[in-house]
Amino acid sequence: MNAISAIFVKQSKDMFRNIGVLAMFVVFPLVALALESLIENPDMPRGTFSAMMAGMFAGLGLMMSVASIISEDKDRSSLKFLVIAGVKPMSYLLGIGGVVFLASVATSGAFGLIGGIRGSAWMPFMSAMLSAAIASMFLGAIIGLVAKNSQATAGLTMPVGMALGLLPMAADMNETVARFADFIFTKQISVVINDPTIAIARPLAIIGANVAVLAIVFAIVYAKKAK
Repeated sequence: MNAISAIFVKQSKDMFRNIGVLAMFVVFPLVALALESLIENPDMPRGTFSAMMAGMFAGLGLMMSVASIISEDKDRSSLKFLVIAGVKPMSYLLGIGGVVFLASVATSGAFGLIGGIRGSAWMPFMSAMLSAAIASMFLGAIIGLVAKNSQATAGLTMPVGMALGLLPMAADMNETVARFADFIFTKQISVVINDPTIAIARPLAIIGANVAVLAIVFAIVYAKKAK
């Protein structure tokens, strides 16, 4: 617990100094707000752009934020020190992820308000968004550990994040893509936002499976870095 607290406090201070990471939590909902306000199309229900930008935030913004944080720790040799000190992978991720997760709560709430989520629809929406946030953080952590430096991290996160963020839109246009996308967490965010009244069990189960797989991969990669 002491290790988690120390990493959490350190990351809280670092995050407010890192404008690039902070911007990820502000830019996406602002773009969603602008699109929802400026584009009026009777064939597009309210929340269409919010769903799209929420998927981009979960697939690209969060992943890039965590990957950037970890790559900076590697560049400064902070990660090597933590590994030598015996900090466990989950303790490390809980420390940095806790800060990112709390910021994600505020950003997810903003997407809900912009997308017109109201009443009983709030719980399914926030559950899906925050579960997907955890999956994205694990994926960002994996990329941050695998990449050699900050430049390599940016080069990896951008194509992966864009693919995940645009996957729901591509799934709506292509049946083959839709069959594959159905098992990816960003698609399930889109499903819940577009219809918050649906049964939440299946989307959460799929996102949970994503989290479990990514958590295992993260633990393996972190352990290899300790050798």
